[in-house]
Amino acid sequence: MLKKFFINNDILLRVILWREKNISEKNFILILSFITGLLGAGAALILKFIIHFIQNFLTSHFSADKANYLYLLYPVVGILIAGIYVKYIVKDNISHGVTRILYAISQRKSILKPHNMYSSVLASSVTIGFGGSVGAEAPIVFTGAAIGSNLGRLFNMDQRTMMLLLGCGATAGIAGIFKAPIAGLLFTIEVLMLDLTAFSIMPLLISAVTAASVSYIFSGPLAQFNFQQTDPFMAERIPYVILLGIFCGFVSLYFTRIMFWAEDRLGKLKNHWNKFIIASIVLSVLIFILPPLYGEGYDAILDIYNGNSTNMTIGSFFYEYKDNFWIFCLFISLIILFKVFATAATNGGGGVGGTFAPSLFIGNMAGFLFAFAINYFDTGLFLPEKNFAVMGMAGVMAGVMHAPLMGIFLSAELTGGFDLFLPLMIVSTLSYGTIRIFEPYSIYTRRLAKNGELITHHKDKAVLTLLKMDSVIERDLQVIDPDMLLGDLVKVIAKSERNIFPVIDSKNKFLGLVLLNDIRNIMFQPRLYSRMKVRDFMISPPAKIEIGQSMEKVMNTFDDTNAWNLPVVENGFYIGFVSKAKIFNSYRQVLKHFSED
Repeated sequence: MLKKFFINNDILLRVILWREKNISEKNFILILSFITGLLGAGAALILKFIIHFIQNFLTSHFSADKANYLYLLYPVVGILIAGIYVKYIVKDNISHGVTRILYAISQRKSILKPHNMYSSVLASSVTIGFGGSVGAEAPIVFTGAAIGSNLGRLFNMDQRTMMLLLGCGATAGIAGIFKAPIAGLLFTIEVLMLDLTAFSIMPLLISAVTAASVSYIFSGPLAQFNFQQTDPFMAERIPYVILLGIFCGFVSLYFTRIMFWAEDRLGKLKNHWNKFIIASIVLSVLIFILPPLYGEGYDAILDIYNGNSTNMTIGSFFYEYKDNFWIFCLFISLIILFKVFATAATNGGGGVGGTFAPSLFIGNMAGFLFAFAINYFDTGLFLPEKNFAVMGMAGVMAGVMHAPLMGIFLSAELTGGFDLFLPLMIVSTLSYGTIRIFEPYSIYTRRLAKNGELITHHKDKAVLTLLKMDSVIERDLQVIDPDMLLGDLVKVIAKSERNIFPVIDSKNKFLGLVLLNDIRNIMFQPRLYSRMKVRDFMISPPAKIEIGQSMEKVMNTFDDTNAWNLPVVENGFYIGFVSKAKIFNSYRQVLKHFSED
């Protein structure tokens, strides 16, 4: 729409022509990455402001020592408004933002729709502000990626640049909402799997630094979670850190598996309003019983870091028992177990949000519970609970997202806990290694992998999808008729430079083929020239390529048949031939183009 407006007013065309004359391609990409960083950070700040404004307005009067029954109402209103907005105004599925970015890279040439630049911000702010138990990070990553993608489309950038700008937008989203530029960069590398080359590193860094700087300017210099390091790391705690890493791996596995199980159960309900009713009941009841499940849950995380962990029970039935070790452990355990159900119910009922914040939340709770329980039994070595909460956040994030480096750096940047770098590395590595034994895909890639739509994590497949079928089809082969005499075929062979001859009928239907090597023993016997016809010695190919098949499937067909040349047909009608050698040549050209610095 924006591009159409500019073209109709002849403005964009003038800008493009001026740019091509005065600014080189590489420098222009750097300019676009800077603009993407600015816009991505702006979107992140707007989203955070709206969420906090709504939450403060709705909950500022809540009671601390008794149940608040509005917890039963607010989340339902939020997912109802968001669901109506998405269903009747946006009219597009905007949930699971990171998964949709991966799908766009894999299947849509890195193209995201213009409405994705704002629709996720609006829908998720209402969802989370009213208490939906999801995170704002995935929607802002989706928004940033859409900003980068549409800037690329606006200026007619090629596919490689489009993919890079999409990555710049995702980087800006993470860097802007968390004030974490390194984590933003690592998210694009580990989760979106964009290659880090000399061509891509500068635009990604510019977007990350720009977005983080804007966020610091407008929201202050403090980290997202103001963490005060009071207990330095001790080598004696390493055995417990190792146990925490393995524990986080199993918590990550639980989170991933239950999330898909719950979403699949809701997905089987065809009626939208039935989904809404069931999800609303689950969500509101869970939040009423366990108030920390309300919204992102960041207040509960801050309670742990500030040494006020029992404040998490405020507004719940558990408040009067907050000093009872067993009941408090039960409270935290229930939060860990049911957060995933609350998240699935929020998204399944029509709300819009991500699993990013829930994984941070559960990780903090898991790390805190681990240290809290061990300290109660007095093992002789005190485990700082807030330190282990930070480690747990890194571990669960690394496991759920299959991104150990991001888990390490985001946890450090979010809290300022860089003194815990070694234990963060241990926990993230072990958690990731543990979940990989049971689950080969992250929470973002599992659904795409199941549908055969994931290619970003497989570089050969990624390059293959960039090849055009039309560019590898050979249409210059001499076709022959099934009733052609051998003598006439010999004349055709004498003029041809190929050794394959497709056989088609009068309606262009593909019938078979003749291979030069197969008829050498008869083509020099003139006595057979008028007695044998093509149909007598033509053969069927080992397989046929349909015109709409993906290049990955085409290559699989070549591998399965050990063929070097296969016919291309469309509903049985002959189109041409495709050769493995031609595909390899085209593959090398595309790979060379995308590897250029």
